[in-house]
Amino acid sequence: MITEDQSEVVGFLGSPATHRGASVERIDTHTAIVFLAGQRAYKLKRAVRFDYLDFSTAERRREMCDAEVRLNRRTAPTLYRGVLAVAREGDRAFALGGTGVPVDWVVEMNRFPQEALLDRLAGDGHLDVELMQPLAAAIAEFHAAAERRPDHGGKSGMIWVVEGNAEGFAEYGAGVLDPLACRDLTESARVELDVRGGLLDERRASGFVRQCHGDLHLRNIVLLDGRPTLFDGVEFDDRIACTDVLYDLAFLVMDLWRRRLPRHANAVWNAYLAEANDLQGISLLPLFLSCRAAVRAKTSATAARLQPDARRRGELEAAAREYLEMAQRLLRPPAARLIAIGGCSGSGKSTLAFGLAPAVGAVPGAVVIRSDEIRKRLCGVLPLQRLGPEGYTPEISERVYAGSADRACAAIREGHSAIVDAVFARPEDREAIERVAVSMSVPFVGIWLEAPEPVLIARIEQRRNDASDANADVIRMQHRQPRGLMTWHRIEASTSAGIVLEHATKHMQGRVRATGESTRSTP
Repeated sequence: MITEDQSEVVGFLGSPATHRGASVERIDTHTAIVFLAGQRAYKLKRAVRFDYLDFSTAERRREMCDAEVRLNRRTAPTLYRGVLAVAREGDRAFALGGTGVPVDWVVEMNRFPQEALLDRLAGDGHLDVELMQPLAAAIAEFHAAAERRPDHGGKSGMIWVVEGNAEGFAEYGAGVLDPLACRDLTESARVELDVRGGLLDERRASGFVRQCHGDLHLRNIVLLDGRPTLFDGVEFDDRIACTDVLYDLAFLVMDLWRRRLPRHANAVWNAYLAEANDLQGISLLPLFLSCRAAVRAKTSATAARLQPDARRRGELEAAAREYLEMAQRLLRPPAARLIAIGGCSGSGKSTLAFGLAPAVGAVPGAVVIRSDEIRKRLCGVLPLQRLGPEGYTPEISERVYAGSADRACAAIREGHSAIVDAVFARPEDREAIERVAVSMSVPFVGIWLEAPEPVLIARIEQRRNDASDANADVIRMQHRQPRGLMTWHRIEASTSAGIVLEHATKHMQGRVRATGESTRSTP
């Protein structure tokens, strides 16, 4: 495991004298030690070798420092300054960036406030759910530009992950992780791999395996100039970094869910799907999420063995057990269902949809399908770009409802619940979405939101940055439109969003009790 004694280098980097007297803060992980001093951060890779990582020699660590800077400049170009040698000079003293004989190497970075890390914000209860949309957009943009890597991923790539986890449980989990639970998880993952192997290989052939981040959790995302910025991606093994893009995203979703932030997990998931328009692979999510949790179980157990502080060691061991239990649970998702939310513009359909979504179906909750976003996509414009009358012809509207139904079918076919948010004023539109549930053999819930016309107009006049183009004239037209027989559950929507959500949740729970359905996986 540990291949060299780095104590002299660690002592040198941890000394204020090395940094012109600046105080030094040290951060330890199982693969690196980071020294924060002044305006800089210096990352020393530990001299270790694991089944998934080799930093065993100084030359290997230099290569990996170079790779880290090159790969991470894709997402954080202003953060990564370069690679410096820790050199032994003629007087046998060390020099950072010296010209003597290199003894070790560090990645030099611009320092940022630790409070800007998303894991710190989450831990302090200050991670704004509104930040999930720009975060998802940044990840989707990164994935779209990343190099395709068909030489990795696919079924064989995930077999490597599952078997590597099994080996890590046996080697590093002894005395920490329940061996029977480890064996059960591994066997369940193997079964899922047999079922999903063809899809994994299809996605690799279609270009969904790319040079991704590889370690995309909250601790590796920071707010720089108010923008979520990905850093500290994996450089040491292409088998980890070159994966299906949804497996890359799954680490972040799993991390948010584990932190009891289901709204955030669902928000980033839905925002990513909207940006990437990728529903083809979502049946892989239970396997991907489970494998990500299993990796954390393994690495937490490994880190515990390297931790000299007894209290911290105990925390890591507890985290390893929690991740293992979570990995097992994620491979047992509940059945899918379909929910439709109708009502005039301004009635709060989207707010309710995103409020309900985290509690419906498999982790991280239901796929939310907004008719407004589908309309913009059909018309070839950005979500916030306004459409004129040409975007609201009967022909376009028919295509919007058909597209909403198709997208719901796609999500349900992949094993995930769907919530469709549209006006649904016409009886034939409501009947059509109900037929989707019948054709897919899943439970259906229809909810109709109603509020007085002046309330709806006041709400839409206050909207900012929304895909809907509705104005007062549109609401008046919608109010005059015949509804036909309304069989959906009616909710008075002129009250607060919280009360509407509570009412809808109680209705859903009543349906569950009446039918015996299972609706969700709890965080």
